[in-house]
Formats: sequence, C-alpha cells, structure tokens
Amino acid sequence: MKSSSRTLVLELFLLAALAFLAYAPSLNIGLIADDYPNISQARTWGAPADLSTLLGDAQFRLRSTSYWAMYALWMTAGVTPVVYHAASLLLHVLNCWLLLAAGRAWPAMRAGAFYAAAFFAVHEGHQEAVMWFSAVNELLMFLFGAAALACWLKRREAASAALFALALLSKESALILLPLLVFAAPGRWKRLWPHAVLCALAIASIAASRSYSFRFGDGSFSLSAPFWITWPQSFARILWIWGWPALALILFAAPRGPRRAAGIALAWIGIALLPYSFLAYSTRIPSRQTYLASAGLAWLFGLAAAQWRNAWPLRRGLLNAVLALALAHNTVYLWTRKAAQFRERAAPTDQLVALARRTRAPIRVECFPLPPLVAEEAVRLAADRPPSTLQWTAAAGEGRSDAVRFCYHSR
Repeated sequence: MKSSSRTLVLELFLLAALAFLAYAPSLNIGLIADDYPNISQARTWGAPADLSTLLGDAQFRLRSTSYWAMYALWMTAGVTPVVYHAASLLLHVLNCWLLLAAGRAWPAMRAGAFYAAAFFAVHEGHQEAVMWFSAVNELLMFLFGAAALACWLKRREAASAALFALALLSKESALILLPLLVFAAPGRWKRLWPHAVLCALAIASIAASRSYSFRFGDGSFSLSAPFWITWPQSFARILWIWGWPALALILFAAPRGPRRAAGIALAWIGIALLPYSFLAYSTRIPSRQTYLASAGLAWLFGLAAAQWRNAWPLRRGLLNAVLALALAHNTVYLWTRKAAQFRERAAPTDQLVALARRTRAPIRVECFPLPPLVAEEAVRLAADRPPSTLQWTAAAGEGRSDAVRFCYHSR
C-alpha cells in the first residue's frame, strides 16, 4: 500500500474513532418526542409500494430520504432506540469522511482538511443533529450535499447533479447548497445549470404546498420573522468558542491565501444559516439546523491549525495541546451536559412505554409534557397497544376501575 493510501486509511479511522468517542452517549438514549410519530408516518410514506404517492406529494417529497431511512430501520429493528441512534452516528461518520474528501479536493481548504474534519467529528454545537434521530434529515442533506460537493470539485458533474437531487429530497433548505457549490469553484458556475434546474423544481414543489403545508404554519419559516436578529446572533454563536480564536490567528498571522480561504469559510457559515434565520418561534437557530454551517466553522478551525503548523514548526507541541483541549472540551461537554439533557427529553416517553409494557390495563394519563400524539404513537409502536389504551379525561375512563394512573415527573 502506498504511503498516501496508508495516510488516508489512518485519517478515516481516526475520524471515525473521534466521532464515536464524542457521540457514544447517544447510543444510550431512548427515542425522543417526535421520533415516534415520524416513524409511524414513515411506515406509510417510506414503503416501496408508496413511492409514487410520496414523490407525488408536494408537502412530503422533499423529506423522502428521511422516510426511506426510517422505514428501513423500522423493518430492521422495530423501535429499538440504539439502532436508530447508531444509524445517526454512522451518518455522522460518513459526513466527516466526506468533509475530508471535499477538503482534499478543494485547493483553498486542502491544507487544513484533516484538522477540519476532526473538529467537525467532535463539535458539540450541532449535537442535536446527531443525538436526536428525528433530525436525521440534516444528516442526510449533508451526506448528499457534501458528496455532491466532492464530486463537483473532482469535475464529476453528472454524479454531482444526481447527489444534489438526493440532497433536495432530504430537506427543503438544501436549496442553499447551490451557492455553496458556486463558492467552491466560481470559475465553473455556468456548468451548474443541472443543479439550478433541480433547485427550480424544488422551489416549485415548496410553492405548490404553500397553502396547506404545516411548515408554513408552525413557525418554521415566516418572512415576517426577525431574521435581522436571528442571523447575526446565530452567526456569532456558531463561532463561539473555537471559531473566534481561529479567526483571530488567521487574520493577524496568516498570509493572503489563508485569509481568503477564511473568508470563504465565513461566507459558508453565513449562507448555510440563511434558510433557518426566518424562524418565527425563536431568535436562536436550533443546534440541529447548524449542522451544515458547522462545516464552515470546521474549515476555519482547520485553516488556523494548518497555519500554526506551517508558521511555527517548532511549536508543534503547543499546537497538539490546543487540539487536545478542543477535543476534550467538546467531548466532555457532550458526555456530561448534553447527554443528560437528551436523556431528560426521552424520559417522558420512556416511562410511559415502560408502564404500557408492564400492564394491559388502561392508562389514565394525568400529566404528560408532550402532545398526546407523541404518547399515543409511542404506546402503539413500542408497546404494541392501541392509542385508546390512554385515557386523557375523566370521562374517557368512566365505568373502568382498573385504569392505571400515569403522571410524569422529571428526575
């Protein structure tokens, strides 16, 4: 095996190990809130026999890959939580590999490609995309988008367009990948016309569902949202902690080339955040929706690490200490604070399912912090009991003295 091939294999192994080290706690978390209704919906939308129905629905076809993934996992393992979280973690590993591949093929980012992919592997800022299975659409959009980028940089334009189509079938916000492809190779922008046509079709699909899609009514996107607050605030937050010192190092110690590349990384962050800056329910973009933007942060970190390595070769030991600190900071934060938060989010349905499995009696639900649909689908899928098992009002249990009381209390 050639030295370059051995180096690549070693880098791929290290990236997988880093991602697993950082996100292993997710494997011990139950399914969370929307996971159950989404899996239930995927049992219909994701089935091969319903392919034409799914692709013919303007509201749901731009989430097709999520339904296919959920259906495949349901058919494989039912509602075994570890299988779903392992699938998310595997997708995250693949995305780290693709980020490395794109970096190796992108002259502006080549020097810091491995550092960038390593930081992306452990970064806690996008943790919800990896630790909450219902955010798998973010992972899938990135998977196909990053693969399209790598193919585009290697001039495999037909493959890039096909992968771009799958990205568009993963989430509506995949439209933003088009300007990111332009940034990667601005001199070839005219050859992106197949991608532009696909974007136009996706926009038409979104417009066709405008009058009835819940995504326009639940606060996910509104032109009246205070994007002028949400976008800059989220941009600043994504650079905290490691982005700011990386940017300072490049601005004050790097020559023109790395500074220009850093500008591209910053533009990547800003563009990737745009679709999510029109939230009506918050001025802080949720962590799952920063997954694509985090690639820009990773590029920035990688460029700074490469600049340090090249400019101060006698201070490699200090560089390694900083890299170890970044790894420890992100990993410890995920293992402690974030893991506890996600276990708490999974607890209501975990406790309810456990009770539904222990008894065949009706369950009188006196307090539950989530919508009834979540509880009903959790009981249906995980305990194989009908939604009528749950009694939400006193009238529903009239005449039944065998009902078991359930009230969720956080630990």
